[in-house]
Amino acid sequence: MAAAPVPTGRFAPSPTGAMHLGNARTALLAWQHSRRAGGRHLLRFEDLDVGRVRDWAYDCTRRDLEWLGLDWDEAFTQSARKELYADALARLDTYPCTCTRREVLAAIQDSAGAPHSEEAVYPGTCRSGSVNPQRLAARRWRVPEQESCVQDAGSRVVLCQNLPRDVGDFVLQRGDGAYAYHLAVVVDDALTGVTDVVRGADLWTATPRQVALQRALGYCTPQYFHVPLMTDYAGQRLAKRGGAPSVRDLRESGEKPERVLAQLALSLGWTVPAEVTAAELLEISALQPSLLPFPITPVH
Repeated sequence: MAAAPVPTGRFAPSPTGAMHLGNARTALLAWQHSRRAGGRHLLRFEDLDVGRVRDWAYDCTRRDLEWLGLDWDEAFTQSARKELYADALARLDTYPCTCTRREVLAAIQDSAGAPHSEEAVYPGTCRSGSVNPQRLAARRWRVPEQESCVQDAGSRVVLCQNLPRDVGDFVLQRGDGAYAYHLAVVVDDALTGVTDVVRGADLWTATPRQVALQRALGYCTPQYFHVPLMTDYAGQRLAKRGGAPSVRDLRESGEKPERVLAQLALSLGWTVPAEVTAAELLEISALQPSLLPFPITPVH
């Protein structure tokens, strides 16, 4: 009998700026989940969108995590793994697409009938051949005629998507050669042995298409735990572009990491002292019935 895989989790920031408190809270939850399971914890920099990457953000993120007391067993960058994504792409049924985003939206608006999904679903313009072959072409996955379902391991909510109707043929490689998030994250999780994914609830509706890619590539599907996003006083999600407070600013201003961790824990409804270390939070969470789940809103 094959041995059970080592529980493995990950935190996967994008080095596009300083990490804000919402990022830090997700990092804390992912780290807690890995360490409570006695497993491995990975740090993966998702840096394929080179136009948005800031070279200083790698070291800044490492410093922020270390300041908070969150460690990892291995770190790597997606930019160093492009050959792996190319191999996976070659195993999938894809086709070149030269449509711009504006053209896709215009085609959707011109098509008859109401949309079946909240996001724009590619209408298949280039499925039979590129309409503008002189342009640089993206690669779209010819999604199979199937329904893809996933259950959030924390909330037990199930989300099913009919791939052609709800998702459509989505891009796996952009026209400039950059590999898309959905392909890269699926390949990385599979090849680094990730068994448990703790990430923000904003990625919940993307999970069925990632599960479909896993099945098409013959990969195992990890457990997914989607956690609530941290919001500001107006109820808006924290974001780097929105000027959310950065961990770097707090660290460099002389703030104590124990106070920051306590505030992150309090925002989750935990009962903690005014100052607490990451190791102490690990002990505190072990006394609770469950670190996860958090509520996930069903999608209709």
